[in-house]
Amino acid sequence: MIDDAELLRWRMHAQFADGSPDVARAARRCAGVQAQDAGAARLALRARGVAGPDAVRAAYESGEVVTTWLMRGTLHLVPAEDAAGMLTLFRERNLAAGARRRRELGLTEELCARALAAAPAVLDPPPSRADLIARLRGHGVPVEPAGQAPAHLTAFLAAHGVLCRGADAAPREPGYRPVPPGREFAVEELARGYLGAFGPAGPADFAAWAGLAPAVARRAFEAAGAVEVLPGLAALPGAAPPAPGPPLVRLLGPYDTYLLGYRSRELMLDPARTKLINAGGGVVRPALVVDGRVLGTWRRAAGELLVEVFEPLPATVRAGLEEEAGALRAFLCEALPLRVEEV
Repeated sequence: MIDDAELLRWRMHAQFADGSPDVARAARRCAGVQAQDAGAARLALRARGVAGPDAVRAAYESGEVVTTWLMRGTLHLVPAEDAAGMLTLFRERNLAAGARRRRELGLTEELCARALAAAPAVLDPPPSRADLIARLRGHGVPVEPAGQAPAHLTAFLAAHGVLCRGADAAPREPGYRPVPPGREFAVEELARGYLGAFGPAGPADFAAWAGLAPAVARRAFEAAGAVEVLPGLAALPGAAPPAPGPPLVRLLGPYDTYLLGYRSRELMLDPARTKLINAGGGVVRPALVVDGRVLGTWRRAAGELLVEVFEPLPATVRAGLEEEAGALRAFLCEALPLRVEEV
């Protein structure tokens, strides 16, 4: 039986080894990129093989990828062909989760129905959120442009498959476009994608990552053909631990989906260090991850790439970190000398 270190290494290789420069392929490999923060999403794609921000921008502009509210009701970047099916999969869950807040914001059922009817006519040319709300108001939808109402109305329209985020409408202003036609996407396919990215894992991990009921997650694992490889943990048929090799080192950005992929982080992160990564309020800090274990945090500080490690790094890990720091510098187009400090 494999030990915890081998399990973590297996999980990390599933998502990070042999990365792809293709944005849509990299997004599919990790079952969708957490994209609540656009800069963090770009860093997540970098860690999975994408060469630079221009590639991400081009993928949006060509329509290869879009962003919309999916797992746990949060924004994720996914291949465009998957968006419609995934929205259908999460529609009822996400609409129900936002119902109370919509009522509090004055987004009545009547107002939302009027927005739903008017929205298809106001998406050409692709508007920013402010433009979208202004156009809806021009079509007789009296949504208040200030405050949180626009964001929640946009999420409501997205859940109904009317719109999603595409290429920017202006610098740092996401644009909205119709959801592209796509294939059906059943929950067992989501489970297969999850297992391919995060396995070996359990149904409870999948439920926590997706925001699904535990019973739904268990049935999805069964339908996906999940094979138990450790007590309570499953993988896709034919999956196997990676061959021995040098440490796999990644500098992950904030909110990286790897850190959000399991019910608990205790295996990957010493509980005594939890607050250094997740201090509360939903903030997940950038992390140094080596063979699946979180060994530190990083940030840009005073013109340097400062990596604060939790323990001394072996020479092989330090060599991998030097290489990874070079890749991050190239992605950011910034000359950031590496400085490593122990915390």
